[in-house]
Amino acid sequence: MKMVEAKNVSYEYTKVVEVKGENTERKLMALDDINIDIEKGEFIAVLGHNGSGKSTFAKHLNALITPSEGTIWVDGMDTKNDELVWKIRQNTGMVFQNPDNQLVATVVEEDIAFGPENLGVEPAEIRRRVDESLKMVGMDGYQKDTPSKLSGGQKQRIAIAVILAMKPQCIVLDEPTAMLDPVGRHDVMETVHRLNRENGITIILITHYMDEAATADRVYVIDDGKLVMQGVPKQIFSQVEKMKSYGLDVPQVTETAYELRKMGIDIPEDILTVEEMVGAVCQLKSTI
Repeated sequence: MKMVEAKNVSYEYTKVVEVKGENTERKLMALDDINIDIEKGEFIAVLGHNGSGKSTFAKHLNALITPSEGTIWVDGMDTKNDELVWKIRQNTGMVFQNPDNQLVATVVEEDIAFGPENLGVEPAEIRRRVDESLKMVGMDGYQKDTPSKLSGGQKQRIAIAVILAMKPQCIVLDEPTAMLDPVGRHDVMETVHRLNRENGITIILITHYMDEAATADRVYVIDDGKLVMQGVPKQIFSQVEKMKSYGLDVPQVTETAYELRKMGIDIPEDILTVEEMVGAVCQLKSTI
């Protein structure tokens, strides 16, 4: 069953620009005829350079904005139907780059309880959801802590717990590790993968980090508002020149394999992990 179905989605917005000393309104296309299907329980990565339209696409999934043309259905619900917006936002939670923008209370458990309280959930159930959500993100025991005193990675995991308390079927993460150090990045990505693997939550990850995208089930690449590539990570990242033409990198180990092939060394082009590289090199040694 589809979690997200985007059909011929375009999004146009108006920007005021200065032309010969006068302000003039111009229509700009952020998304151009996008068609994307995402199954329930999938882990999807969306890539694109700055200004490509990937974050605009993410905001459509939570009905923060709606298509100028075309339609997006989230769990079968049309995002342009005003009567369904609240239900769509319950089912599809958004986690943004800066967790400080999502954590507003002075105590962790108050932040997590805020959403369920607004849904009219009973106090006993709210208590259960707060504790369960913190356990799911590996932050059990932090109920009484102050968010401002936590590390960046801990804050981002709390931001994910805030969404989990709403019982979503899908979580959209827009550059969630961009402001984190390597340890924080690892902790957040480990949490996200566990939620996908153990709880069946659909994950849609917008990221600049190719090693994060390499762990997804499928990858979509958006360039200047158009969907230009789609496929499993091995298919996408093995096309090194094409990725570079869109201003994107590939995982470092894939780049190394690419350079070795250019030197005439017979090594697979779709290597994504260090383990795969070690195996390929050992095979080379055995044939020498």
